[in-house]
Amino acid sequence: MQYLNYLSFEIYPYIAGTVFLLGSLVRFDMSQYTWKTNSSQLLDNSARFQIGSILFHVGVIFLFFGHLIGLLMPHSMYPYLGLTAGGKQILAMISGGIAGVAALVGATILLHRRLFHPRVRAHSTRMDIFILVLLYMQLVLGMFTIPVSYQHLDGSVMIVLGEWAQHIVTFRPGAAEYVANVHWVYKAHIFLGVTTFLVFPFTRLVHIWSAPLTYVTRQYQIVRQRRV
Repeated sequence: MQYLNYLSFEIYPYIAGTVFLLGSLVRFDMSQYTWKTNSSQLLDNSARFQIGSILFHVGVIFLFFGHLIGLLMPHSMYPYLGLTAGGKQILAMISGGIAGVAALVGATILLHRRLFHPRVRAHSTRMDIFILVLLYMQLVLGMFTIPVSYQHLDGSVMIVLGEWAQHIVTFRPGAAEYVANVHWVYKAHIFLGVTTFLVFPFTRLVHIWSAPLTYVTRQYQIVRQRRV
């Protein structure tokens, strides 16, 4: 059991991270025509789809950066932000719960559309469905962590999970020991999260690398009507 814990939470993250980075690079270099979202908006652009898409993307983006900041923030910085470990945990539970509900509602709409809309289903690949199901399961597990976290509001588990993440990204040994005794729902949540990075290069998620951030700062285009 100890070896399985070590393999899952100390070795597997580095395998997934390597595939995530090298796989994305290889796909961009060798298969740029597949570097797209394969949007199905033309097949179904209903108001329901638009609401689901907005809820899903806004919720997931908030959760991603919330996890990124929350897990990698050094514990010594909490007092400078006016937070204790317990206060940070409550903040994460509330904000993550709201974003999680939004993302889960959006994912439910998108998954139902992906599976049961005839034209969208015909246009979908197995990987399209797989990654959406994987993200849906990850969101469900994330929501299950909230009642578990409510049982210990001292922030101790948040610190433990943060130590695991910080040991992984700084290549320090002993990361798996921090999560050896945490509740299974945290372990499952972490494992699926790492798996998402593993399959990332083989899915439509690669379009995240090409997010049009420059649109925010680019100059306006001036369009003049031609005089006849």
